[in-house]
Amino acid sequence: MANLEIKHAEKYYGNFHALKNISVSIEDGEFVVLVGPSGCGKSTLLRMIAGLEEISGGDVVIGDRVVSELPAKERDIAMVFQNYALYPHMTVEQNMGFALKLRRMPKTEIETRIRRAAEILGLGALLGRYPRQLSGGQRQRVAMGRAIVRDPSVFLFDEPLSNLDAKLRVQMRAEIKQLHQRLKTTTVYVTHDQVEAMTMADRIVVLRDGVVEQIGTPLELYDNPANEFVAGFMGSPAMNFVRGELTENGFRTSDGIILPYGAGSRTAVTYGVRPEHLKVDPDGVPFTVSVIEPMGSETQVIGTIGTQNVTALFRERIPLSPGEIIRLRPMVTNVHLFDGGGRRAA
Repeated sequence: MANLEIKHAEKYYGNFHALKNISVSIEDGEFVVLVGPSGCGKSTLLRMIAGLEEISGGDVVIGDRVVSELPAKERDIAMVFQNYALYPHMTVEQNMGFALKLRRMPKTEIETRIRRAAEILGLGALLGRYPRQLSGGQRQRVAMGRAIVRDPSVFLFDEPLSNLDAKLRVQMRAEIKQLHQRLKTTTVYVTHDQVEAMTMADRIVVLRDGVVEQIGTPLELYDNPANEFVAGFMGSPAMNFVRGELTENGFRTSDGIILPYGAGSRTAVTYGVRPEHLKVDPDGVPFTVSVIEPMGSETQVIGTIGTQNVTALFRERIPLSPGEIIRLRPMVTNVHLFDGGGRRAA
């Protein structure tokens, strides 16, 4: 195990500046998730850590070693890919032990490591099977097992669950989190799914267009987003944004509707409130219901306040119909205000 530090990392593809002055410090044993929309540079950064992508500037430090110029095989890392990358002509046992065999490790040591990884991942009964005889979840476990047997300083995961169905994704992310809690190996995990990031990470690095927007724990990013992008990206359903201006009486929307707020800068032009922080209140503002989406334990309602689209999320079951008008009150302590540049103004 080791700490990992990325110092002022840069990446250019010709004239295209893909990553811009990225600095992230990851503690020994920490589980850090890189998250952001497609094309933000998260997989490129992971591949630079792994040594699969050349670094254009800055340094990658693992433990006390600067590894920026070292080949991947000398960095003491293990990577789990999105497509599993298993050898189809090899059994599960052979797949898991292949890298160790290439290192000319003693056969008894290889067998010991494979048995230990198989026990951790519940693969003991599958060691003699071939990849074609396994389900998607089982193949992903084999890919993880192949990483575990190497006993690396750092685990790297590149969107490992994106090929699985929804139910299996939920199961596998819990298994990966449990695996980390058991092994306590420093882990960097890439995903575009903010739910994965929220549920798995010790800390999250939010990237956009090759720039770090914010670093923090899941709840820090959820409760105190640095800007409008982070506020809208973290959370499902996404935060509502209403345009207008701050006045002495409240936040006045472009439709002239007054919304309450606690404290905020006069530069605020966007009012943000999460769907679960809108409550039914006879003294609230008019909300016209457009679509009701019952989900059993909660009900998501899409509608408008004035002409602006808003989503509300109710934990209780409220009988509603499209076209109906109800009144909603934002919970003032959970309101976020943003200025014209998208930065948090409150």
